[in-house]
Formats: sequence, structure tokens, C-alpha cells
Amino acid sequence: MPTVKFIKEKKEIEVPIGANLRKEAMKAGINLYPGINGFGACVNKVLNCHGLGLCGTCRVNIVKGMENASPMGTYEKLRFKGLTIPEPVALTACFAYIGHEDTMRLSCLTQVNGDMEVETGPELNLFGENFFS
Repeated sequence: MPTVKFIKEKKEIEVPIGANLRKEAMKAGINLYPGINGFGACVNKVLNCHGLGLCGTCRVNIVKGMENASPMGTYEKLRFKGLTIPEPVALTACFAYIGHEDTMRLSCLTQVNGDMEVETGPELNLFGENFFS
């Protein structure tokens, strides 16, 4: 069984192959809704999409073992990679250019296929040079 190590929480859990990262983390008592850079944590625990992949608040940074995660789907690519898309839909690329674009995932849309190390609630660089480019 694959092992998922949560860095900030200093906790390791074993999960079945193909398990949903969000569900397994919540079973283990890991908080996936820390807010944006720590702000709004109590609101995010209640006001989230409950695993439907719509809100983006359960984002995680896969530090090691990215190859053991399921491939990134179209919705996540729109969120994190900032693909060239028509103007009305451009707001969905809200997490593009803030750091960790290649390793950040939504835990609710990620399947675990092998060992990985995960950072929950990675900080977003909202004022860096990439954000304003």
C-alpha cells in the first residue's frame, strides 16, 4: 500500500492504490482547508465544495512523488497552469503564476498511485513578480 507523508503535520498514512487524497487525508484528521496563507481558515472548513473540485481550497503541493499521482485533468490545468482560454472563462485560471504550478494539485481530484510527500495549504505568492506578469 502506498504511503502518503504530510510534511507540516508530520504524519504518515497508508492508503489503498487509487485512493482519493482528500478523503484519505480527512479520515486521518488532516486539515486540508487552512485558508489562503492562513487567512479564512475557519470559513473554508465550512464553505467549500466538499470534494467536487470547484473551489480550489483543498490545494496541496506534492513535494515528492508527483509521478505517483493521477494525471492532472483539464480543470486543474485551467486552475494552475493558466492555459490560453477565452476571456469569460479566464477567471478560472486564478492560481496561475503564484508558484508551484507544476506540483500543486487539488486533493479532491488526485488519486494516490504510489508513495508521495504532500504539503497541505502551500503558501501562495500573491505579491511576487510572477503574479503581475
